[in-house]
Amino acid sequence: MELLLAALLCLFAALVIAGALSDVATMTIPNWISGVLVVAFFPAALAAGLPVGEVAGHVGVGFVALLLGMVMFALRWIGGGDAKLMAAAALWLGVAGTPQFLLWTGITGGLFALLLMQARAVGQVYVGRAPRWVGRLLEPKGDIPYGVALCAGALAAFPHSILVSGL
Repeated sequence: MELLLAALLCLFAALVIAGALSDVATMTIPNWISGVLVVAFFPAALAAGLPVGEVAGHVGVGFVALLLGMVMFALRWIGGGDAKLMAAAALWLGVAGTPQFLLWTGITGGLFALLLMQARAVGQVYVGRAPRWVGRLLEPKGDIPYGVALCAGALAAFPHSILVSGL
């Protein structure tokens, strides 16, 4: 069971990284990433030996994160893929890891936005020679791929998840 749990924990990390990379390159996070995260949580919880009440707590946190993401999407603060990735990550992180997740997501999101705004101010000269996704990323009034912050926050908070203590 420990080997299965270790593999699923690696899958979590790989999928949130894939979500961030996709968001940077295409400004979208594919639904399959969040879907696989949600489905893979349940065998991970089983492999970690989480009691049913703890699993229910994780599901509740994920649901609240989804509702929060829907509100943020409706306000046009984040994209739909960001909202789904946030909820899927919160499902994995549960009550123990979600406060750290939100904290690190906010910090890295703010820093990334400042960095991107600075790059947009000076980087237009280089866009012509760069790949298309770089040009899209450096558009002066373009969106900010918040999947990067969600990934950083999830990875920073992951050690606080009760799933990790199952190893």
